[in-house]
Amino acid sequence: MKPKTKVIHAGITGDATTGAVTVPIYQTSTYEQDAAGVHRGYEYSRTKNPTRAALEELIKDLENGEAGFAFASGMAAITSVMMLFNAGDHVVLTDDVYGGTFRVMTKVLNRLGLEATFVDTSDPDNVKRSIRSNTRAIYVETPTNPLLKITDLRAMSAIAREHQLLFIVDNTFSTPYWQQPLDLGADIVIHSATKYISGHSDVVAGLAVVKTKELAERLHFIQNSAGAVLGPQDAYLLIRGIRTLALRMEAHEANARAIAEYLNGHPKVKKVYYPGLSTHPGHDIAKRQAAGFGGMISFDVGSGEAADKVLARVKYFTLAESLGAVESLISIPAKMTHASIPRDRREALGITDGLIRLSIGVEDRDDLIADLEQALNG
Repeated sequence: MKPKTKVIHAGITGDATTGAVTVPIYQTSTYEQDAAGVHRGYEYSRTKNPTRAALEELIKDLENGEAGFAFASGMAAITSVMMLFNAGDHVVLTDDVYGGTFRVMTKVLNRLGLEATFVDTSDPDNVKRSIRSNTRAIYVETPTNPLLKITDLRAMSAIAREHQLLFIVDNTFSTPYWQQPLDLGADIVIHSATKYISGHSDVVAGLAVVKTKELAERLHFIQNSAGAVLGPQDAYLLIRGIRTLALRMEAHEANARAIAEYLNGHPKVKKVYYPGLSTHPGHDIAKRQAAGFGGMISFDVGSGEAADKVLARVKYFTLAESLGAVESLISIPAKMTHASIPRDRREALGITDGLIRLSIGVEDRDDLIADLEQALNG
């Protein structure tokens, strides 16, 4: 199937019992058994629910994996994947990961004995230098949040294979419509499905897809044991959102390209971060490993004061955390999504107080550019 067809027809479609064209919402916690211990595939909804199972089958197909898993949030998905490791294990991660990922690794999982080193994974040599005898995995975001850095997935896969490490990719920004990390050598793909997968700012969810049966068995055991599963209502909404994923991602990107080019030529903008610009350091790699550059843009206006003025003046950009929805959002990562990262570390990474992050929606691009124009020049 072509990608536009796949987002609609992959996975489990409809309902064989009634002929419904959409998967029903199975709002139930338990299931009647034919005899003690003899059930029809479902016994308790923490373990398995038909609506959630349909979503998990769908994301599995979209990422070309062995099995999919739906969690109560993106952080629940990340934490559950990290539960694959033991106390004393070490993970190498991208340096400017989402603030919540940094927080759970350095404030929660570290207390349980999981060690982490954060490096710029856009340079493979940084990863090689960080591997220890107890390293068990490489974890990357690409593009990253919020600096849109690009990591070469094939290069990371080669390093992981050489050192017998798991290779984990957060694919939230690209989605499976633009990028399929498992095909490029990853073992596990993670999504904050709250973002583009949902696309409508009405769901909090996380997804993970694994490449092998062995990983599927291990992660299902963790999902069932820890219990941070997605409810059937939200699973249904994600299935619905995925049906328009192709149309939305193309609209996000078309708008983002035009806006990035506009910002790149504006005298009050110090720097623009967007992998679709030919001047972006990771442009060529992104072009090789992904079918599109996405709808996220970050740009620096030089100071927190200047950034605050832009935020106060925009009309069509909603000041809010999160991203990937049909409406355009604007934020200051240093004060919002990445506030949990210490200030000195943020500044060293380039997450300054003047850095503004845009999640480009599907509105008319001329309206969005005009809005930024008056906000920057006002």
